Amino acid sequence: MNDVELIVRGALAGFAISAPVGPVNILCISRTLLRGRRAGLISGLGAAAADTFYGSIAGFSISFVINFLKREEFWIRLVGGFLLIAIGFVYYFKKPPSLKDDQRKESPQSDFISAFMLTLTNPTVVLSFLALLAALGLGQHKNYLPTLLLIGGIFTGAMIWWTVLALTAAYFRDRVDDRVLMWMNRIAGLAVGAFGVLTLILSKWHAK
Repeated sequence: MNDVELIVRGALAGFAISAPVGPVNILCISRTLLRGRRAGLISGLGAAAADTFYGSIAGFSISFVINFLKREEFWIRLVGGFLLIAIGFVYYFKKPPSLKDDQRKESPQSDFISAFMLTLTNPTVVLSFLALLAALGLGQHKNYLPTLLLIGGIFTGAMIWWTVLALTAAYFRDRVDDRVLMWMNRIAGLAVGAFGVLTLILSKWHAK
């Protein structure tokens, strides 16, 4: 397998892991509608960094990290579930600033870190990468250079998804008003909170 094919397959893996609808996807859309494409792209960058971290673990087959994530999955899901519920609560009840008001902006660091941490609270991502890389015929790459190319492809594929998502949301930004934005915030809050409840249920199920 040549280097280009390796990068392309890694990109397919990164894209496939990022694309399913989840709390970070919803937050990325909400932030883009509220504060523009930059906020959405930075949130996507945080999620892509976390996906790349898990992809690196899977690509290098770091067994002790994988075993740790499996062993502590209950606690990671528990903390992540409560975190998602808290974020959903804040989004539901927080009144968004007017679209005409560009003064109130959260820091880019906050957008990045929150998206990064939310993605990290899902330890099954690394297991998904293990399965997907094996399906793409990439499970045997243990040497550093091929694995680094694979990881670069994963990051590229993830960022392609987040860029498309942020730009699409930004395209519709001028078509929404403050009332629509308020309802978007509430829908995002309910959705993120629901993901949190589901995460807690899965943690309880995993503990049995």
